[in-house]
Amino acid sequence: MLLDRLTEDMKTAMKARDGLKTQVLRMVLSDCKYAKVEKRGELTDDEVIQVVKRAIKSREDSETQFRQANRSDLADKEAAEIVIVRAYLPDPLSPKELEALVDQAIEETGAASVRDMGKVMKVVLAAHAARVDGKILQG
Repeated sequence: MLLDRLTEDMKTAMKARDGLKTQVLRMVLSDCKYAKVEKRGELTDDEVIQVVKRAIKSREDSETQFRQANRSDLADKEAAEIVIVRAYLPDPLSPKELEALVDQAIEETGAASVRDMGKVMKVVLAAHAARVDGKILQG
């Protein structure tokens, strides 16, 4: 289970005195605990992946803002955190795999125009949300 892996990796980072990794994993685990309380039950791996994706998105936004403010020191720290957190996501689908899934979803939904893109995205994300980036899918 992904939550167990996060916990074990945090313990390993603490023992290795890897301050940045320990700090990042503590924050992700804290976010997972909030999600668990909000759900009022245990989190599935897919739900933990959603928490991890939100953590990455937050850090990407912060990195962009820091770069715009010419704070490269803080932006570099955010970039390093993104690398640590991204390691807990499953490998993304290749462009060919994604294209095949989209074609299958178009056939499945009977989509005929760009206005039907929402239906297609919904089908693809429902089945493969952990391995598909919505921005790439939309583009």
